[in-house]
Amino acid sequence: MKPIFNIDEATPDTSVAAVTDTPAADVQKITPKLRTDHYIWGIYISLFIISVIELFSASSQEIEVNDIYGPIIRHARFLVIGLVLMLVIQRFHFKYIYRLTPIYVLGSILAMCLVLCVSVNINGARRALQFGSIVILPAEFLKLAAALGIAYILSRNQMPGKRDVTTRGVVLCAGLTLFCAGLLFSHGLTNTLLLMAISLSMMLIGGVSMRKFGIVLGVYLLLGAGAMGYKLAQNKDAAPTPEAIETAMLNKEAVGASAGNRSSTWKARIERHFRLNKSLDKIDDTNKQEQLSYIAQAHGGITGVGPGNSRENARLPLAFSDYIYAIVIEEGGLVTGIFILLCYLFLLGRAGRVATKCKQTFPCLLVIGCAIYIVYQALFHMAIVTGVFPVSGQPLPLISKGGTSVIVTSIALGIMLSTSRHAAFKGDKEAIRQELNALPESLHNENPSQL
Repeated sequence: MKPIFNIDEATPDTSVAAVTDTPAADVQKITPKLRTDHYIWGIYISLFIISVIELFSASSQEIEVNDIYGPIIRHARFLVIGLVLMLVIQRFHFKYIYRLTPIYVLGSILAMCLVLCVSVNINGARRALQFGSIVILPAEFLKLAAALGIAYILSRNQMPGKRDVTTRGVVLCAGLTLFCAGLLFSHGLTNTLLLMAISLSMMLIGGVSMRKFGIVLGVYLLLGAGAMGYKLAQNKDAAPTPEAIETAMLNKEAVGASAGNRSSTWKARIERHFRLNKSLDKIDDTNKQEQLSYIAQAHGGITGVGPGNSRENARLPLAFSDYIYAIVIEEGGLVTGIFILLCYLFLLGRAGRVATKCKQTFPCLLVIGCAIYIVYQALFHMAIVTGVFPVSGQPLPLISKGGTSVIVTSIALGIMLSTSRHAAFKGDKEAIRQELNALPESLHNENPSQL
């Protein structure tokens, strides 16, 4: 039988001789056949094209007379950088991602801590680090770091022979989640809830028993309710801060006497979201964002008004980022809106398909964790724009303007491609032997979805 040729580098410890007693001279190296996941690439290319078309239309508020192509050129640069990162990452075996995960998680946490000391205000909150002309949002890196960190911990703490995770592993996952959530809490409630959703989903997929999962869920709810109650009570009578005034101006909202900090904004948005007959309200400073978003979607109808023909892109605040899905529906109609939704859902489904084929736990959780990070963020954005969730700010992955979001999403896609390309699938005995030889013994745990 002819050996399968591997275009990537092969090391001596990945040969059959390394995992058997057969002399090396009598054995040819056998490496797993590399796979290119055309489904993930197809989804990426579709979103890439939609991003270029729709962002150019949605950026009308940022266009200058002498530089009408400036916004789309800047966005295209980040898309190209993201594409290069994807191409590089997908060529490396995911064992290198395992080694780099602790460094990435620690770096993301330190960056978020640095935001508390030296940062740039964005939409009235301290969220960014600025280095010259480069602005970085550490919160985007931290959300992916949490997903990678949880995959790292769960993979190392599987209980042999059964579908469950050790108590130590569950505590470490919950501790990492709560610590990251504490860093995100003052910067945005939506990001905190998104992080919790990622954590709980990965615990379920990673094999945590229902009893342990219920305890973790109860702890999350209890601490979350306590944090919200403390935040609201502490600033109940606070005077408007400069950040609160800036937020109101950017979002075209009125500044109330109790707008002391972000907690007052969260409370006001939740109360407005659950008011009765809100669709009949007249447009004013308090509801301008959501009402113009609804108008844009209604104007689009089934098939849309066509690319570049949006009527609301010049009036809707943050149409190029937090509300770009409304512009997509206005120009492409309900058909395009559903198509984008299906693209993200199909990405999650494809990740699930790859995850169930993986023989080991780490590649399974790695690919599904990155997919959950991307898809949940997309679903949160769509839910906010369509009125299912209260008004908040959340980018639509790859489509919304934002260099950090594009870069981090591209990194996550590159990790997914690396996993689908290099992971040993069940039934391929030689590939499984090589994978066990390449990974540390602590990761020699069978995929929980196969138990």
